[in-house]
Amino acid sequence: MAKTALHRPSGLGPAPLPPSLAELLRAWLPRQRWFAGKGRPVTDLTLVSSTELYPGCLHLLVRTEHPGPPAHGGAGTPAAEDCYQLLLGVTRTLPPHLAHAVIGRAETGPLGGLTVYDAFHDPKATGLLLERLRVPGSAGPLRFDRDPGVAVPGSLTPRLLDAEQSNTSLVYGDAFILKVFRRVQPGVNPDLEVPLALARQSCARVPAPAAWFGTSQPRDATLGVLQPYLRDASDGWALALSSLASDRDFGDEAYELGRATAEVHLALADAFPVDPPSPGGTKRLAEAMHERLDAAVRSVSELRPHTAGLRSAFDALADLDSLVRPAQRIHGDLHLGQVLRAGRRWSVIDFEGEPARPISERRRVQSPVRDVAGMLRSFDYAARSRRPWRPDWADHCRESFCAGYAAAAAWDPREEPELLRAYETDRAVYEVLYEARHRPDWLPVPMAAVGRLAAARP
Repeated sequence: MAKTALHRPSGLGPAPLPPSLAELLRAWLPRQRWFAGKGRPVTDLTLVSSTELYPGCLHLLVRTEHPGPPAHGGAGTPAAEDCYQLLLGVTRTLPPHLAHAVIGRAETGPLGGLTVYDAFHDPKATGLLLERLRVPGSAGPLRFDRDPGVAVPGSLTPRLLDAEQSNTSLVYGDAFILKVFRRVQPGVNPDLEVPLALARQSCARVPAPAAWFGTSQPRDATLGVLQPYLRDASDGWALALSSLASDRDFGDEAYELGRATAEVHLALADAFPVDPPSPGGTKRLAEAMHERLDAAVRSVSELRPHTAGLRSAFDALADLDSLVRPAQRIHGDLHLGQVLRAGRRWSVIDFEGEPARPISERRRVQSPVRDVAGMLRSFDYAARSRRPWRPDWADHCRESFCAGYAAAAAWDPREEPELLRAYETDRAVYEVLYEARHRPDWLPVPMAAVGRLAAARP
């Protein structure tokens, strides 16, 4: 099936996609959970790179263009141009078990007469991807690497996870999980960089990468990371909801989660350089929060009545002389869905940060209080996801988490109330913008927090 290859001349930049395939992808991409340009038409599609992994299986990087401001224009604002990773199967006769993965039938061009489907649903294609990861090497612009100290068995049965997420995850034989970054940005993804660094620090709270792959075309970028799969673990969100449903106390779990978070922060401070507090740092941080609020208010009118109160949180931060603690690498998007518990032990996963933000921004040093605020907001999310609302449950979890954090870190984030309130407010604003775009039914949850935070005073 040599005719399935799509050729992009090396060094000549992105090339047009065959019109028949472009038409299929233009209709299919906006329907995917991981597609960032929701609600905006795809105005152009170009081929960044194409690699035939085997006849009938194509790895593509595809650039999309659509109306909209750049990603750094506001919290979670989608970019006018994005690059996506696709694994496409092409065949004349599609097996019945892959019918749900169909993208469409190409009528003309190099794929004319062939059915195109999402090959991440195809055990043959994803099994081959694991074999590539087991043996370091290259395939066109793709590079496959692994930790030589970790044994990855062959012939592990792949299984695609159907959880709602901004990437694609495959479990192999309940032994490993491969996260494939659908939205590709230049640079080393923090979800590879940070766990590798923490593994060198012997931090057992974070699963160490076993293998990974990336691309050198048009620029270096991380495409996927293989890590041990904690098959007996439950994620924090599910555990929290179970606690609420059974009216069971979650304080002990929240305390231990606080300890685990502090241990990860301590390891990160050892693994990466830190920045000591500097004069004017609080004002610069507050200005960035004001800017994100401005952008969110332009997009979500429900925020307008609370604007003055929200600004007071950022103004109180700006009035501080400086931050108390050094800035360091942090998780960047910490919440109950990013932690796993097996037995009594918590692990922290998914160091990618907020995918809507540029990788360069996600790799910046920040106050660890930002991660603390993210988890405190997550307890509130869990409490408000059920009726009747349980503010007492959320308050108890928040206090227990901070107490556990203080026990391991030897400092208490509650001792910096202006910084904690500002980060919680900034996070709630981000949540409002995200829910308005992706899950409107959930908008009342962060809006309730916005009302509480806007009414609070230092």
